[in-house]
Amino acid sequence: MASYLWVLSLALLFIVSGVRGTSPRQPIAVPFGRNYVPTWAFDHIKYYNGGSEIQLLLDKYTGTGFQSKGSYLFGHFSMDMKLVPGDSAGTVTAFYLSSQNSEHDEIDFEFLGNRSGQPYILQTNVFTGGKGDREQRIYLWYDPTRAFHRYSVLWTDNIILFLVDDTPIRVFKNCKDLGVKFPFNQPMKLYSSLWNADDWATRGGLEKTDWSKAPFVAAYKGFHIDGCEASVEAKFCATKGRRWWDQKEFQDLDAYQYRRLAWVRQKYTIYNYCTDRVRYPNVPPECKRDRDI
Repeated sequence: MASYLWVLSLALLFIVSGVRGTSPRQPIAVPFGRNYVPTWAFDHIKYYNGGSEIQLLLDKYTGTGFQSKGSYLFGHFSMDMKLVPGDSAGTVTAFYLSSQNSEHDEIDFEFLGNRSGQPYILQTNVFTGGKGDREQRIYLWYDPTRAFHRYSVLWTDNIILFLVDDTPIRVFKNCKDLGVKFPFNQPMKLYSSLWNADDWATRGGLEKTDWSKAPFVAAYKGFHIDGCEASVEAKFCATKGRRWWDQKEFQDLDAYQYRRLAWVRQKYTIYNYCTDRVRYPNVPPECKRDRDI
């Protein structure tokens, strides 16, 4: 009987592990100053609870922003954010990674403000070797101004995974064999900013920022960084193969995670460059591998 129960337990474990993928580890919250420093308009950043939470302010004079102290070549990065409430049309709240040269790499979350009552739009983009134009836009399935939600990037030498809370919203795989560049040898810093972009952000620039609603405020906490820290000149990760995010189980999504990604695609995606035949008469080669078509 005991051996039968043991075999049954193993079978159940196998079934469960086959259904659920290996999600990234839960981030560890730290104070802002552990990993980040302000970059401009220091007086437009407010600190709370010993720096465990901050607010960025945008008014008609200036926005503000911050960046990571270190540069990283692969890793897991996340931020808990509560976006600008109310009438935020014309504003952009950004959280992204970027290298520092002319042919730069970049991994973007951009939250495009809205008129009151309209949904926020989350735009993602990936730049490789200075080339971007890989925009995808989704509506969020919750109000991102009422509570903190987690926005994360898992970046390895095989995959870039965008997550909202624990839900995959986008995958960008290494398709070098298809002639598509992939970020693998340029360390990146993390950046975040709140700024006015009413020339394009809301309805293509038709909706302008209503400065009578200023200051606009976005809140942050968490400030999680678990990456391979490197100098900006580094071409490889010195700890390659020894970090949790560098292991085989984090190099792709499994069936459950792909179902979650398909749910986002079917219900909330409003623009995908992969399906834009006006801009791209020929489907970009990475799109099929990324399951975007």
